[in-house]
Amino acid sequence: MKQLQMTGIRKSFSGVTVLNGVDLSVQGGRVTALLGENGAGKSTLMKILTGVYLADAGEIRVDGQPVVIRNVDAARALGIGMIHQELNLFTNLSIAENFLIGNESRYRLGGFVQYARLNRTVRETLESLQLNRSPSDIVGTLGVGEQQLVEIGKALQQDIRFLAMDEPTAALTQTETKRLFEIIQGLSAQNVGIIYISHRLEELFQIADDVTVLRDGKFVASRTMAETSEDELVSLMVGRDITERYPTVKTEPGHTILAANHLTNHRVKDAKLEVRAGEIVGLGGLMGAGRTELARAIAGVDKLKAGELVFLGKHIRFRSPAEAIRSGIAFVTEDRKEQGLVLPFSIRHNVSLPTLRARSKGGIVNRNAETNFVREVATKLRVKMNTIDDQVGGLSGGNQQKVVIAKWLANNPMLFILDEPTRGVDVGAKQEIYHLMNQLKQDGKAILMISSDLPELLGMSDRVYVMHEGKVQGELHGEHLTEENFMRLATGGENAWKNSAQ
Repeated sequence: MKQLQMTGIRKSFSGVTVLNGVDLSVQGGRVTALLGENGAGKSTLMKILTGVYLADAGEIRVDGQPVVIRNVDAARALGIGMIHQELNLFTNLSIAENFLIGNESRYRLGGFVQYARLNRTVRETLESLQLNRSPSDIVGTLGVGEQQLVEIGKALQQDIRFLAMDEPTAALTQTETKRLFEIIQGLSAQNVGIIYISHRLEELFQIADDVTVLRDGKFVASRTMAETSEDELVSLMVGRDITERYPTVKTEPGHTILAANHLTNHRVKDAKLEVRAGEIVGLGGLMGAGRTELARAIAGVDKLKAGELVFLGKHIRFRSPAEAIRSGIAFVTEDRKEQGLVLPFSIRHNVSLPTLRARSKGGIVNRNAETNFVREVATKLRVKMNTIDDQVGGLSGGNQQKVVIAKWLANNPMLFILDEPTRGVDVGAKQEIYHLMNQLKQDGKAILMISSDLPELLGMSDRVYVMHEGKVQGELHGEHLTEENFMRLATGGENAWKNSAQ
């Protein structure tokens, strides 16, 4: 029986203790969920397991034998792999070239790469993942969800004995998630031990056998999934009870903030939607349906070929994101790492960047005004930090997401476009983001939210538009706002639209 044990793991950075005596046990053929809020130490523990960091204290055993994992190659030699939440792909290279990197010896013969064999393997892997892409496609042209599947496919090329997955379904829809679960079950049947990190508690009861919970860098508890519940896991993670997963507030929608009519470009076809003041409107669909592309077209990121936008009563077509920002639109992108933040910059600089002019005079930034604002919004969103001058790249994923949202608050926009606002965010931070959305809603702001998390989309939205192959297939609201009606529309059904409109 394959077995991985981490016992008494400790790690500190610059005198700050990140892990304090953490235990983790993983059996071959079983899926162990690793839970904890952002900043609980999950990622650090996995970096120690995969050779990125060396533990200050503690022991790692593989099949009962103590091992020292000094680097990534040592972890790979032990059959330990990792699929990271922040994707480690070269976006300027093809899918096949990304598969090749790190696996050169597998495809090299006599000093030359066997491209025919590489492409054949990549094509078979993509087919098994049901990803309709060519090995020659450039990774940068893929959506985040598609890139996630490429990352998973690349990891499967290794001789894996233990595989850690950090938020593997964060950008996947239900269909892709179901396929991923089939892959995980197949790996388990081959006696591979899986460490599964996710903030989507409901899916853990579908896929995991065991669970270990961390809080503030410490081991809290281990359970079998059969002997626990969502309420207990939430309580273990955050140290308190959370009574409502999707808190909503009732408001009376006001005037129309945005009306999009017949929008068309290379990925969007004749799309129509409306968002009013004081409401949260969901935008959903399967991966590749055109959700993000529609948001990018509204925000002036992508060019429109046809159609019109009416924003705050004025017919307008934004020629650039800067025009949309100045007009009162905030666009929180799904890829915070590449598009939402400047990772080497501080929290201060990231938050104040969009509104430097408002805090400057004669080209000189008013430092006191900047400091006061950044501290105010960082406190409001409960960003976990030492000071506002901490580097954003050193924050957990959930705290990075809070910084992305915080930087738009100073502009006082009327429309917030939130693309996967809680992707990779723990249950406690999700609650804070939900409450912020509700506060914005009560303040008369309009919110257009894209989410691949269907319970979140249905739970937080007043109305939901569903897209299919670039078109807005229909709108759901009230008693028709159900998963069944959503999936009918998302797969191209017309009857669901007629039923939901009655």
